[in-house]
Amino acid sequence: QVQLVESGGGLVQTGGSLRLSCADAGGTRTHINMGWFRQAPAKEREFVAANRLGGGSNVYGDSVKGRFTISRDNTMRTVYLQMNRLEPEDTAVYYCAAGGNYGSRPLDYDYWGQGTQVTVSS
Repeated sequence: QVQLVESGGGLVQTGGSLRLSCADAGGTRTHINMGWFRQAPAKEREFVAANRLGGGSNVYGDSVKGRFTISRDNTMRTVYLQMNRLEPEDTAVYYCAAGGNYGSRPLDYDYWGQGTQVTVSS
């Protein structure tokens, strides 16, 4: 059973950094496709970044390009989102996603974590 668990959210000032982590606590499965999305109050879920094993370059949403980096650990089972130069507009619940297809749409993914809150103060 897949159980994605995110961690690393919190409160940070504008210009600061955070690193989010996501691991599958449900077993030893390695997900080929993993991604990050975010959702702010009263807004739709927004694509942040995606990583595909052996797939070459990562993909990023336009609003985070150059500031956020997606990566995996050596086991390839934990995915990270390094967030630098954070802005108040980055405030949202951040969700980890896995499985399905390598893409930027929520429906591309089969499994989702519960989310972790990131708040950037001005």
